[in-house]
Amino acid sequence: MAQTSAALDRITPSATLALTTKTLELKRQGRDIIGLGAGEPDFDTPDFVKEAAIEAIRSGKTKYTNVDGTHELKEAIQAKFKRDNSLDYALDQISVNVGGKHTIFNALVATVEAGDEVVIPAPYWVSYPDIVQFAGGKPVFVKAGVDQNFKIRPEQLDAAITPKTKWLIFNSPSNPTGAAYSRDELKALADVLVKHPHVLILADDMYEHIVYDDFRFATLAEVEPALYERTLTVNGASKAYAMTGWRIGFAGGPKWLIKAMAKLQSQSTSNPCSIAQAAAVAALNGPQDFLKERNTAFQRRRDLVVSMLNQIHGVTCPRPEGAFYVYPDCSGLIGKTAPDGTKIDSDEKLCGYLLDGEGVAVVHGAAFGVEPAFRISYATSEAILEDACSRIQRACAALR
Repeated sequence: MAQTSAALDRITPSATLALTTKTLELKRQGRDIIGLGAGEPDFDTPDFVKEAAIEAIRSGKTKYTNVDGTHELKEAIQAKFKRDNSLDYALDQISVNVGGKHTIFNALVATVEAGDEVVIPAPYWVSYPDIVQFAGGKPVFVKAGVDQNFKIRPEQLDAAITPKTKWLIFNSPSNPTGAAYSRDELKALADVLVKHPHVLILADDMYEHIVYDDFRFATLAEVEPALYERTLTVNGASKAYAMTGWRIGFAGGPKWLIKAMAKLQSQSTSNPCSIAQAAAVAALNGPQDFLKERNTAFQRRRDLVVSMLNQIHGVTCPRPEGAFYVYPDCSGLIGKTAPDGTKIDSDEKLCGYLLDGEGVAVVHGAAFGVEPAFRISYATSEAILEDACSRIQRACAALR
């Protein structure tokens, strides 16, 4: 009888990808479904990026590259870190990977031993704890609810760190909440980390360029240079440049860690797609003015969704500073009964009710570590969002 490995048994399938698969299947069956589960911009990859990829194909850039990225792409990433984050990385301090998830996987699998603890603020992106567990580590969750605007406090971080702590995984702006930490908030957390020199920091900055209301993004190693030597600053092309399918993630960090990640990658994926790398060079080096226009659209969508959700009795939806998600607290709906007699005793039941009754697909909060809540991705048109939120309002009003 075939058996899977113990490492594989420590992880579960991604809840967000599972919802996307279910949504697509229901649509294929002819159901009127609005999918608000996928963390993917609805905007297209910019034309100048596509043209760079086409030119790369025509000029024969279709061969193997260096395992962890071409010289040209590493130079573009080096310039990006300097330009946007005031961080100086040599080329051998930069890693290019098959998406940001791959970057994080490489870093954790290359460093985490059995029994190591990894501190993860919650709500968290669904993949963080599973990658830690695959590597043999133990996730340690620091919860920040709606009353804290989903942002952890310095004293919480300090209390979570033990002699066994190997990493802190830190994501701002956040998936799933959109909450983003100000420079002062980052400095307060950095002051705690300075006191614990054995802790490595993984700064997941994937949503760096998607921020609103004059919010100024900063990253931990930028705010506190004393953390530079033990911080892996992670980013990628997926969100800002609408290049999710191109699969390019990257990071800057200490040479020993970048080398270890390359060693692991050499025996797994080898190099990221050569064509996608050429496209990423163009994305990072090319005009960035389209970002402002897209953020303006995202901000309108955010304001629409937050307003309509906060009109629902029993729902509280903070207004996020970045990314393209909202994470409404639905405590006031738990314990109610649906028209068919189903007891809504969890956020998962609520999301099932919204999908079955009104055809709106959202991800339940338990998947992200703080419940009861649900995540909506507003990376779609205002018309679709208005329709979806009207359906949610109608469904919630029918609860008794």
